Amino acid sequence: MPTGYISIGSNIEREKNTRSSLVALEKGFGKLVASSVYESEPVGFSGNAFYNLIVGFQSDLEVKAVAKQLRQIELDHGRTRDSQKFSARTLDLDLILYGDLIIHDGRLQIPRDEIERYAFVLEPLAEISPDLQHPVSKQRYSEMWAAFDKNNSKQHIIDF
Repeated sequence: MPTGYISIGSNIEREKNTRSSLVALEKGFGKLVASSVYESEPVGFSGNAFYNLIVGFQSDLEVKAVAKQLRQIELDHGRTRDSQKFSARTLDLDLILYGDLIIHDGRLQIPRDEIERYAFVLEPLAEISPDLQHPVSKQRYSEMWAAFDKNNSKQHIIDF
């Protein structure tokens, strides 16, 4: 049974939406392993700070079925499909890893390149799965985080 990892982000009613997304994800996928919650400055636009975290889960669902469930949870939380990539949002759920799958099929990209580009994805992933290896580079996430340029990283763990 593959282990999946989901990046969660919210900067509109962020505490409410983050908490209710965890309930919805646990209902849909069972027991979750969650990172700390990080408060992060928005990337690519000006706006309210985000709450970000990574959760891991095990599932025997097909990857497209998982992605479909994530989209529905976003919609249930007021996310609109016409929202810009770099904009405020009630909830953003991205399936960043699913076992060792490597997929580039339209909107479904696994592993997500955000893992290597954004501290708000890599740091919490390295926190909960430090020894897991990236399916393409084969680098451990703890090693990737240690080598990550943290100069522009504006985030910190919050008491959630």
